[in-house]
Amino acid sequence: MIRVLIFLACVLAVGLAAVWIADQSGQVSVVLGGYRYETTLGVALFAVVLAATVLALLWMVLRLITRGPDALTGFMQSRRRIKGLNAIARGLVAVGTGDERSARRAARDARRLIPGSPLTRIIAAQTAQLTGDHAAAENSFRAMLEHDDTRALGLRGLFIEARRQGDTVVAREMAEEALRTTPEAPWAGPALLDYQCAAGDWAAALTTVERNAANRVTERSVARRQRAVLMTAEAMQRAGSDPGTALNAALEAIKLAPGLVPAAVLAARLTAEQGDAKRAMKIAETAWKTAPHPDLAEVYIRARHGDTAQDRLKKAKSLAAKDQASPEGALALARTALEARDFGLAREALKPLIEAGPTVRTALLMAEIEEADQGNRAASRGWLARAVSARRDPTWIADGVAIGQWAPVSPFSGKLDAVHWAVPHEALGNASPAVETIIREAEAPQSAPEPEPETAALPSPAATATRPPVPSPPAAIAPAAPAAPAPATATPTPPSPDDPGISTDPFTEELAPVSPRPPAFGPP
Repeated sequence: MIRVLIFLACVLAVGLAAVWIADQSGQVSVVLGGYRYETTLGVALFAVVLAATVLALLWMVLRLITRGPDALTGFMQSRRRIKGLNAIARGLVAVGTGDERSARRAARDARRLIPGSPLTRIIAAQTAQLTGDHAAAENSFRAMLEHDDTRALGLRGLFIEARRQGDTVVAREMAEEALRTTPEAPWAGPALLDYQCAAGDWAAALTTVERNAANRVTERSVARRQRAVLMTAEAMQRAGSDPGTALNAALEAIKLAPGLVPAAVLAARLTAEQGDAKRAMKIAETAWKTAPHPDLAEVYIRARHGDTAQDRLKKAKSLAAKDQASPEGALALARTALEARDFGLAREALKPLIEAGPTVRTALLMAEIEEADQGNRAASRGWLARAVSARRDPTWIADGVAIGQWAPVSPFSGKLDAVHWAVPHEALGNASPAVETIIREAEAPQSAPEPEPETAALPSPAATATRPPVPSPPAAIAPAAPAAPAPATATPTPPSPDDPGISTDPFTEELAPVSPRPPAFGPP
């Protein structure tokens, strides 16, 4: 509508100008070659406009003659480029849908029409990947390295190809080169970090984490957690050879992530080994408030070398009172009370957990209490039977799989900080035959366990990890039948509660992930 109005306005202006010129009186005289030419003003203006139009047409014809070949070449190139871009578009669609034949045809057309375009190299590489031609894909990606606009894509493609072929050396080199040339690349930093963690190069991994945070590839909170995990890994690596440096690294990890249990346990253990039991208990207590854990309870209760069973029981009571909402305090108190032979306190500590529905650890601990208190094998067998269908206890989980101990990286995916303390989702079906075997074999009477010695040294995480979940009962009958005593000569001597020894029972081996005392963390 606006264009129509503008056109009408122009026509009106031209008409008014023509009327004005026609109304003007006078003549125009031109003397040329001894002749005098006279005409009206309107005719003179028309002659001028006509002459200008003819000159403009002549100029256009002259330009077409002189620049025609270049214009024709540009037109043909433009058409080829448009066709090439259309071929690339078809190729991208074919790659996305998995149509190998159409992708190869489109890549061939793109190379023929626009061979030097970065998009042509991209579609050629993607087509080679789709068809499984890894050599052609690698050549296409290496060709991209020669151009600044496709260098980052070439490095990414070579990294993916190397990882598919299992060539970790080349993959790491590509990640390092990408991080050096394009630090803001979102994939280079995390990829390099994974390879450094897999190699156990914790110092280099720390540098990469800080660089990723500086380049805003990783969020600050995530980088802070990753630094804590890496420092814990370095502390675990140095704990045997350089305890002082290991302790400093563990303490720094606690500052970065107060809820990182392995760091707190290691720091408390190293501090206790240096003779500062009070500080060790303080470290474990502080971490306990954030994340109650059986390893923290263990190192807290046994922080002082030479404590009696009653001394440890007092510390267990104090620790359990600090967080009554967590079941770990009650379990630690019950375990310590059992070792101190205070069976009433052990039962009282487990009572709330039993009312809420016992877990495997609770049921197995109650079986120990029943056996150690009055030698009530029938009640002990009943608790062993309940352990078969009891709820799972939390354990260390890596990529959805229960593992025996904490590690800085997942043993399956190699990802940093992928091991978490959680309840496994899978059922405890494979442990049922082992529990039933114990119940069927528990027939012989068992004498009361020997009282534990008055002093006990602080156990190391490795020793805690090898402690079996329950002293192996020598014999039992089926849970529905009454107990039948066997000859006294068949009664084996059980180990003491503080030192149950190494059990060869299949139940202990199969139920390792859900033992009543989860294994302490250790180096990967």
